[in-house]
Amino acid sequence: MSEMVLHGYWRSSAAYRVRIALNLKGIGYRQVGHDLRAGEQRDPAYLAIAPHGLVPALEHEGQILIESPAILEWIEAKWPEPPLLPDTPDAAAKVRTIGALIGCDIHPLNNLRILTRLRDQFDASNPQVKDWIAHWIGEGFGALEQLIARDGGVHAFGDTPTLADCYLVPQVYNAERYNVDLGAFPRILAAADAARSLPAFAAAHPDLQPDFG
Repeated sequence: MSEMVLHGYWRSSAAYRVRIALNLKGIGYRQVGHDLRAGEQRDPAYLAIAPHGLVPALEHEGQILIESPAILEWIEAKWPEPPLLPDTPDAAAKVRTIGALIGCDIHPLNNLRILTRLRDQFDASNPQVKDWIAHWIGEGFGALEQLIARDGGVHAFGDTPTLADCYLVPQVYNAERYNVDLGAFPRILAAADAARSLPAFAAAHPDLQPDFG
C-alpha cells in the first residue's frame, strides 16, 4: 500500500476528525500541514489538490479525497474493522445524525473563514465574535445533549466509539478553546471525556501534531 498523506492544519477540527478515525482503524499516515492563519490553503500547489482551498484532503493510491464527511465514510467502507458505524440502518442513521448536526450545523458557522469575514467585513469586535461562537455552539449543543441522552452510553452513541465521537471530540475542543460555558451539557462532556481517554483520540489532539505552533 502506498503512503497515505493527510493534508491538514493542527487546529482544524475537520482534520482532527479524520486523524481520530485513522487512529481508531490503526491506519498509518503522513501529515502535511497548511497554516490556515497564513493563507497557505490558497497556495496554487494546494489548490491543485483541494480546489475549494480547505482542509483536510487525503491522498491515497492515486486518489485525492476532500471534505471530512466523505473521507470518514470512505475510511469506514475501506477498513470496516473496527466498525465506526453500527450494523443496523436505524442505528447508523442516528450516528450520522450526530455527525451532521456537528459537521453541518455547528462547525461551519464558527469556521476560520466565517470569523475572519465577521471581523474584516462587518467590523465585529473580538467580544462579538466570541459571542457569535458561543451562541451557535450553545444552539447546537442543546440539541446534541438530547440526542446523547436518548442513545448515548459510555460514548456519544452506545458504548463503543463511533463516527459520532470523531465529530464530537473536536467540537468540544473548539468550545473549550473559546471558553464556552458547557455546564449545561453534562452528557456531551461525559461522552467527550470517555473518548479522550482512549489512545487513538489522545494521539489526534491538536497539540501533538507535527505542525503545532
